[in-house]
Formats: sequence, structure tokens, C-alpha cells
Amino acid sequence: MSTALVILAAGKGTRMESDLPKVLHKIGGAPLLHHAMLSASALEPERCIVVTGHGADAVEAAAKEFDPDAVAVRQSEQLGTAHAVLQARDALDGFDGDVIVLYGDTPFITTETLEQMIAARAAHDVVVLGFNAADPGRYGRLIMDGPSLKQIVEFKEATDEEKAITLCNSGVICAESGTLFDLLTEVGNDNAAGEYYLPDIVGIATARGLTATAVTCTEAETLGINSRLELAAAEALFQQAKRRDLIEDGVVMQAPDTVFLSFDTIIGRDAEIEPNVVFAPGVTVESGARIRAFSHLEGAHVSRGAIVGPFARLRPGAELAEDVHIGNFVEIKNASIDEGAKVNHLTYIGDAEIGARTNIGAGTITCNYDGVMKHRTTIGRDTFIGSNTMLVAPVTVGNEAMTATATVVTKDVPDGAMAIARTEQTNKQGFARKLFSMLRAKKAKQAKV
Repeated sequence: MSTALVILAAGKGTRMESDLPKVLHKIGGAPLLHHAMLSASALEPERCIVVTGHGADAVEAAAKEFDPDAVAVRQSEQLGTAHAVLQARDALDGFDGDVIVLYGDTPFITTETLEQMIAARAAHDVVVLGFNAADPGRYGRLIMDGPSLKQIVEFKEATDEEKAITLCNSGVICAESGTLFDLLTEVGNDNAAGEYYLPDIVGIATARGLTATAVTCTEAETLGINSRLELAAAEALFQQAKRRDLIEDGVVMQAPDTVFLSFDTIIGRDAEIEPNVVFAPGVTVESGARIRAFSHLEGAHVSRGAIVGPFARLRPGAELAEDVHIGNFVEIKNASIDEGAKVNHLTYIGDAEIGARTNIGAGTITCNYDGVMKHRTTIGRDTFIGSNTMLVAPVTVGNEAMTATATVVTKDVPDGAMAIARTEQTNKQGFARKLFSMLRAKKAKQAKV
């Protein structure tokens, strides 16, 4: 049976103390909303509906960024979770599969858990995701009778016996589309808040003779984000899990707690990550590469055997081939560095192509921006770029060529040629002593005033 998603992302998130919609706050470099969509995307849903409200334009743009086929519907008034799901009814017109209701501020529910809910739906009309809480607090309690879920009781309405139950409601629900919306039409708002609550469909279903059950997951999976403190705690949980997964897959980390990863970071086995490395989104590091301490990588690809850092920065579009060396205080942006090339010291390479086995000397800069447009620099294979070379793009340096130290390259350099472009040095005898004497006298005069 096909599956559809309804992701609730309309809340303002007042406790976040932010102008940014709650679901757009980030964990691992990605909005909370993307995390919720990512786990569910592995189910290959036929439709994905995102219910928006506060900051709707921004939330809808983020949903489309992740899934261009996602459909956004708006909840103009915040009248509860059942009311929010009802806003998706028209968008699911004609769909007769299972619907899973997720939350845009609950980022850790796994694909495996959602698959278990779909499997349970084959034998039950309504499936609820529950968890055993270490401290149940004010969560709604799941009242079970064997495998059957009889009722969800809110804390304030629970008896002392029911409050002792640790099996709690996550809010995530799965039901066949027609059944779900039929049940939702019967949900009332006779409560203190005057809102329509999604969990009420369980009691309505059982009263009709329909069956309900609960699938359980770990409490950490159901963590919802409502404040900055909870966001920070969630980031820590994400980082711990991501580091653990990479180490178990064969990545070497000398000080794991100092390495920060993104939701899409890919690192191959036997790669070595030194302390205090940051992986922003879009980074792939192949097996056997080494990322040295205090480096920052974003939107970059590092091939097998390459060494990056320490104190290096790879910006979006950095493409390093096998056995490339990128050294300390080097920045690479939108540039490909071919096999065995070395850029070891205090250098900026942007909008460029560097050939195989070429050596880039310390202090080299590709001058790629003229104030309006970006231009490219192309350097061939087996070429030597002398220290403190300025390459004024657009410019090409050929194969097996070289530039002299302190050269400003403004014209193409042919294969095998050496470029020299600097003024001739002259030495003025005694001038340094005379100049220092004049300056010291001036300084002394100023001190007396």
C-alpha cells in the first residue's frame, strides 16, 4: 500500500525566543523540518504534505528545498493538531493509502520506526507511536490491553493508577487516509484550550469498534524541540550519534567530542580526523584521507590519500583529487586540485583548476574577483608557482611551467616557460640610517609637545 506524509510545521515556537519559525532552527546544519522529512523520505511516500502557519513562506521554501514535490497547506488559525491535519484533506484527495502524521520539530524518529508503524497498520486501523519515559511527567498515557490500544489519557485527566503508566504518547499516528479524515471530523474541542486534539481519534476509533495499537521506540527518538536549551541538547545528541556511527564504520577520531558533523557528512573507513575539525553541510571525505586539526570544510570533496590542514579551510566547490596536500592557513573555494598537487602554506585558491603534481608556493593568491565578476585561473600539471605569486584571472599557466617568487601574472604562461614580473631591486647606500635618524628626531619632538 502507498504511503503519504503529513508533517505539522505551523507552530510559532514562542519558547524559542526567535523570529525564525521553530522548524527552521538547525541541527547538524539542517533545519529541524529537513530531519523529519529525511527519515520519512526513505519510505518513498507518494505524497508529502507540510502544514504551515507561522512564517509560512519561509517554511514552505524550506520544504520545497528538500523535496520540490512537497505540497504546502496553511493552517491560518492555530486550533490544535487535529485541526492542522484536517488542512491536508484536500491535498490528499484521491489518495487511498496510509497516512503518517509527523511533526516538524521532532527530528530524530527513524525510518525503521516508521516502517514498524506501517507494518502494524496492516493489522490495525490506527497505529500510535509510543515510548517508555524515564520521567513520564505530563505526557499523555497510552492505555493498553495486550496489543490493543484502548485510549490515550491526558495527564490532567488521568487517575493516579494511569499516571503510574510510563508508556507515553509521542503524537505520531498512522492510519488509512479515509479512516483518518473520517475520525478527525468527529474530534471536538470541549477542553480548556478549546482546541482539536489529534490523539482523540483513538477513543473515537475504539468506540466505533475499530482497532488501535501502539509501536514503541526509544524516548530519544521522540524528542521534540521547544526551546533553545532543548535545541542545544538535541544538537549534542545528534553529534554523539553521528560520531558513534562514523567510528563504528571505521573512521579514526582522536578526540571525537571536538569534531562537529553535519546531517549529510560522509567519511570513508580509515580516514583520520584530528581534533577540532568542523564539517559544515555537503562534505565527503574518502577512505584513507586525513583531516588535520582546526580545519573547516563545507561543500567539499576530499579524495583518498589527501591531507588537509591543520588550520585549512575548504569552501563550497573545493574538489581534491587523490594524494593532494592542503596545508596550514590555506583556503580553497570552487577549485579542483588534481592528483598529487600541493598547496601547503598561507594561500588562497579560488575559481581555479590546478594540475597534477603542481606545487603552489606560500603566499600565492588567485585574484579571481574584479569587483563585479569572478574569473578563473588554470594551472597545468607539474608546474611550480613561486612564493608570493599573484595570478590575476582570467589567466592560464601551462604544463611544466613556473613563476618566479613575487611575480604578478597578468598574461598566460606557455608550457615550459618561466614568468618573471617584478621591479628591479635597487640599494640606496646609507639611506636606512638617515631615514631612521629623521624619524626618531620627529618622534622625540612630538613627545615634548
